[in-house]
Amino acid sequence: MSQEKDLESRRRFLKVAAGTAAAAAVVGGLPRIARAADLPHVAESDPTAKALDYVEDASKSKNPKRKPGDVCANCQFYTDPSAKAYGPCQLFPGKSVNAKGWCVSHTARKA
Repeated sequence: MSQEKDLESRRRFLKVAAGTAAAAAVVGGLPRIARAADLPHVAESDPTAKALDYVEDASKSKNPKRKPGDVCANCQFYTDPSAKAYGPCQLFPGKSVNAKGWCVSHTARKA
């Protein structure tokens, strides 16, 4: 009988722990999404932007490495593909880039 209570107690603990972990994951993701819209935009004059030949409008890039259709929105470093105007980029921490922009580090996102 004691073993059954221990088993039930363990099951209850595991259910609560799993629920708490799931809730923490969901809540932990919310601030990141909310903050993405509030990030300052990267200026083309930014030292990192200059080093990566970043342009706000990919169609205006004169870099021969740019292929037609390459834009920030379809790059693996653009961390919010659902962002239509500006979104976060791993190469510019704490800033957002234009979804229609481009830089020399563009790497196509794998589907």
